[in-house]
Amino acid sequence: MRLNNLKPGAGSKSARHRVGRGIGSGWGKTAGRGHKGQKSRAGGFHKVGFEGGQMPLYRRLPKRGFTSRSRRYVDVVRLSDLQRLGLAEVDLSVLKQAGIVSALALDARIVKSGELSTKVSVRGIGVTKGAKTAIEAAGGSLVDQPVESDSKPTKKAVEKAAKIAAKTAAAKSPKDSAKETVSKPRKQKKSAEGS
Repeated sequence: MRLNNLKPGAGSKSARHRVGRGIGSGWGKTAGRGHKGQKSRAGGFHKVGFEGGQMPLYRRLPKRGFTSRSRRYVDVVRLSDLQRLGLAEVDLSVLKQAGIVSALALDARIVKSGELSTKVSVRGIGVTKGAKTAIEAAGGSLVDQPVESDSKPTKKAVEKAAKIAAKTAAAKSPKDSAKETVSKPRKQKKSAEGS
């Protein structure tokens, strides 16, 4: 087969209407546009969704919720995938190496699909309620991976924080002492004779 012999399959392409080619064709004279109105004239079209100035449908309908921009970076893992792996401990990097989740995945979520009979320790991965029950029933466990921060506060930052704390303590103390010394005047009781 050569490139010049390639052609689309039979029936996949149909010839376009050759409009304005005489009354015998069925698409002559007005060329399918009709007689009058904005759409019959040259340049007489508006943007998609325009309803003649009326509030368009896409603006009348209520909008709820939102589309998460990070959702496509969270992959779904089945219990049957964990069973097939046969490892004692599973985390995101292991799933990436095994090809179960995408290399671009930022997170994964295990769902209750399939069966799990092996003991698996899941580390730092989201788990649905049903999947959690199934993992624990098989003797496995869930471990929340702590976030380890490499950056430690510098000596200068610690000193600055101590100075701010000392200033706030000094600013509070005179007010508290003033509150204790100044007492409110007591109201005089009305005598029984005057009433």
